[in-house]
Amino acid sequence: MEKRLHVKLTLKERSELERFCESDKSDVRLVRRAMLILALDSAEGRKPDRNAVIAKRVGVSRQTLNTARHDFIMAGDVSSFLQSKRRGSTASVPKIDGETEARIIELARSDPPEGQARWTLRSLAAKCIELRLCESMSHMTISRILKKQKPGNA
Repeated sequence: MEKRLHVKLTLKERSELERFCESDKSDVRLVRRAMLILALDSAEGRKPDRNAVIAKRVGVSRQTLNTARHDFIMAGDVSSFLQSKRRGSTASVPKIDGETEARIIELARSDPPEGQARWTLRSLAAKCIELRLCESMSHMTISRILKKQKPGNA
């Protein structure tokens, strides 16, 4: 059986969480987490409601409530709990830069290959690989690039 995690706030922690919930400049997600911890507080003889009742009142799932409780206990103090989580890794670097996009658009506007009436997305993707504009190319990527260039898509 898993050990129940109880939240017991000091007066300072409780007042800090209450101030955070009342501030207008706070992230809504973090305010909800603070409200959950306040509702779970069992210090000074308080008896918190059942998890399902608290979660419904705050407007989150029970799993979110359990995650917030666990995060608060692991954080150790209120200020670190109320910090936004940082991304573990940086965003991926795009395969296609502006210069490559311009070359693809130029290719699409050029005459189609012999025996074809017009360029297809797949033939453009294959030609990009053949011209070594990139190592691999999806026809859907070509579609997105060309879609940006349609008249009226400003």
